[in-house]
Amino acid sequence: MSPSPVILILGGGKNVGASVAKRFAGQGYKVALVARNSQSTTNSENSMTISADLADADSLSHVFDRVEQKFGTPNVVVYNAASVKPVPRDDPLQLDVSDLNNDFAVNTASVLAAAKRAIQGFAKLPSEMNKTFIYTGNLLNIEVMPALVSLGIGKSATAHLVKTAAQAYGAQGYHFYYADERKADGSAAFMDINGPNHAEFYYELAEDKQQRPWWQTFVGGQGYKSFPVKLA
Repeated sequence: MSPSPVILILGGGKNVGASVAKRFAGQGYKVALVARNSQSTTNSENSMTISADLADADSLSHVFDRVEQKFGTPNVVVYNAASVKPVPRDDPLQLDVSDLNNDFAVNTASVLAAAKRAIQGFAKLPSEMNKTFIYTGNLLNIEVMPALVSLGIGKSATAHLVKTAAQAYGAQGYHFYYADERKADGSAAFMDINGPNHAEFYYELAEDKQQRPWWQTFVGGQGYKSFPVKLA
């Protein structure tokens, strides 16, 4: 008998994180949410919240341990946290190294830590169980927005990390995705990020038995879309 499906959501905000939690819970998943400002409490038999600062990659070990002790090994991990220190768009090199390091820790270094623990867990799960890691991205891995340079550095680095993992671990049945919501015309959805859209699409990815292209651009819950790449 296969264990119950478990999703771990790193970055449990009120929009995407909460929507993803609700969607997966409705499908019988046990849900663990991680947020920096949450109290570390267990809410119910099938859901829990954990307080952790994802600027500290070492905190991921404690997070995964807590989830495994309560629910078992997560077969779906969603990394939804992000950090950015805005700078003047006409002078982006005003960015302090210390601010870059903090943002990079959240946007990339802790993603690596989470992915490492995720695949350690995936290896323990039954072969017939889907195993999926999803990173909430945007178009900053290809576009330049000077005021958001630290976020763009992190998204670019993590896109490379996700692509590498998808290629390296695909044969083992581990699926990795960089998920990038867009508007219908292919432009960024920064000001119109839709939590239910992410929830629907993330559930679709998690339930797919096959690895799709590692970079998933999507509009609403409509699935993968191919947008022309524009390099600014």
